Amino acid sequence: MGGFPSGGAGFGGAGFGNGGGFGNGAGFGTDGMWQMMEQLRSKFEKSAGSRVGRGDVRSAVLALLAEQPMHGYQIIREIEERSGGSWKPSAGSVYPTLQLLSDEGIITAEESGGRKTYALTEAGRDEVAESGASAPWQNAESSEHPGFTALPKAGVELAQAAAQVGRTGTPEQVQQAVTILDDARKRLYAILAQD
Repeated sequence: MGGFPSGGAGFGGAGFGNGGGFGNGAGFGTDGMWQMMEQLRSKFEKSAGSRVGRGDVRSAVLALLAEQPMHGYQIIREIEERSGGSWKPSAGSVYPTLQLLSDEGIITAEESGGRKTYALTEAGRDEVAESGASAPWQNAESSEHPGFTALPKAGVELAQAAAQVGRTGTPEQVQQAVTILDDARKRLYAILAQD
């Protein structure tokens, strides 16, 4: 994990927000806590995003452009929003897909204000009409357990809230947060222990 803050305090010292430690002497520095929270957030986001295949980027882009012309960033945001946060394709998958569709004559790109807006061509509208497939985020929602998208989202939000308390809270507030997180962890394991 991370190193100890200056002064040699682990979580057992005072003054968490100014380089000291907090808690009951758990023995790792604040950098370590932030790394753990980032790993937690990243793990939830990866598990959420891994359910939709890379090949679905093409069908998602076509489904959105069938509704209206959009720019690349807008496409990424729309996919994330419509999938309930369970899928946010990277720019590294969306922009090459847009270029490929443009090369195939399925979409056109028009630049205005330094931003490219993509729209379906006649061939693109024909392809969408012929495929008749539902948007990939609809398939992901219907095939997964209803709590699938909710749990990773809740986990990310919990990690963000804990990090915020760690950055701005007093040592007493941080200790309260640690107690709450410990209790939440025990209660989550208790759910699995039920028959």
